[in-house]
Amino acid sequence: MFEGQPKGLFALALANTGERFGYYTMIAVFALFLRANFGLTPGVAGTIYSSFLMFVYFFPLIGGILADKFGFGRMVTTGIIVMFAGYLLLSVPFGGDTLALVVMLAALLLIGFGTGLFKGNLQVMVGNLYDDPKYADKRDSGFSIFYMAINIGALFAPTAAIRIKEWAETSLGYSSNDAYHFSFAVACASLILSIAIYYIFRSTFRHTEGGKKDAVKGNAASTEPELTKEETKQRIVALCLVFAVVIFFWMAFHQNGLSLTFFADEFTAKTSTGVESMAFDVWNLVLIIFIVYAGFSLFQSKTAKAKIISAIVILVALALLVWKYFILEGETAISAPIFQQFNPFYVVALTPVSMAIFGSLAAKGKEPSAPRKIAYGMIVAAVAYALMMVSSFGLPMPQTEIDASGNPVGMHVADVTPNLLIGTYLILTFGELLLSPMGISFVSKVAPPKYKGMMMGGWFVATAIGNQLVLVGGMLWGAVPLWLCWAVFMGVCLVAAIFMFAMMKRLEKVC
Repeated sequence: MFEGQPKGLFALALANTGERFGYYTMIAVFALFLRANFGLTPGVAGTIYSSFLMFVYFFPLIGGILADKFGFGRMVTTGIIVMFAGYLLLSVPFGGDTLALVVMLAALLLIGFGTGLFKGNLQVMVGNLYDDPKYADKRDSGFSIFYMAINIGALFAPTAAIRIKEWAETSLGYSSNDAYHFSFAVACASLILSIAIYYIFRSTFRHTEGGKKDAVKGNAASTEPELTKEETKQRIVALCLVFAVVIFFWMAFHQNGLSLTFFADEFTAKTSTGVESMAFDVWNLVLIIFIVYAGFSLFQSKTAKAKIISAIVILVALALLVWKYFILEGETAISAPIFQQFNPFYVVALTPVSMAIFGSLAAKGKEPSAPRKIAYGMIVAAVAYALMMVSSFGLPMPQTEIDASGNPVGMHVADVTPNLLIGTYLILTFGELLLSPMGISFVSKVAPPKYKGMMMGGWFVATAIGNQLVLVGGMLWGAVPLWLCWAVFMGVCLVAAIFMFAMMKRLEKVC
């Protein structure tokens, strides 16, 4: 899985892991913070939440344009500095008045712009590693590894957000609302770690950073041949078609931080027991990840020593899980944001599985093209919301008002099994693995050399539009029956998949 990859991949992936850990720690509690701290309705909270996500993914277009002129590395460094300023501002508890709201919005703007300079350009640098013919056939697997690294940071984020908030409340005596800011402060520390990793290992990827001189020459660092105007047009049109489709995936997928979190807060059981409760301890999930990776190593390693080590890791991890099961006592409390750990867990655990499957298909000459994988991903996402729709028949209407403690007024008896959301996130993750890393790889491969930064920015603009449409979940929450809310997301994913298949010949022509 990791063999034959350029060394720069791991350095860039780790730098991104730190930044993503801070970002997802914030996102895990942000929607609940908006309702609790400012007393906002689900619709208004959803509008702010989705607008922030939109800016986070829109600004990479501007960052890409600037990078095409000034260099990718320079923009990555500048982005980290700007993000740090935004998170630092967000970490200060100003209260819940108008001034506090304005300060928060200013912080969100800084975070969004800084992420725009950092995120897309770092991924272009990853793609540039594979312009070397020696690594060209490793591009898709490389982006799968990179995407997995992002989710390692995201895996620990919900637990960190909850634990730090609880610590601020119980140990430091902060109010529930002010304690949220300690979760936001984690991002500042994670950015310091990211920039340290970036510069310590910079020698492994410095050649991908570009610069003003390279930009003037049309990114001369690339070894790709110059394209004709017609070829350039075909590639840009194909990319725009893909961008149009992924809008609706992100609209549905990023309900994880909004309507799906509201569902966890209002309808899902607050406690768990037995084997099910073990899923809410992130370290148990880490042990499962060790078992998965050691299992692959056991069968793929070429030396007896490596096989023995892999077997020992599996046995130790299994023993720890069994031991932790037998020392379970009573019920495990479940906080709504914790469900957001399951998506990154599945991404990390299932990445080697998906790579093995597609590797096997590739060896037989049957691997689907990147556009076809994206279309399949849309169908899988529709299945996830079909499950939510069927499971929500008969449930009461959601609540739209909150009390002084930040809880929905007249909250329902929360008795829906946590397994519903755990299963939904599993299905959504299958869709994500088909769509997101493959989409990024497709953009890095198809984008005309002169417009790599801009086209990667275009991918993020599509994501931004989808994120802005996340607000639909907030607007539907409490306005329509729950099953109809999920049916909307199921429907848009199906329509997007049908459109993707209709355009498949044109898309595969440029692959």
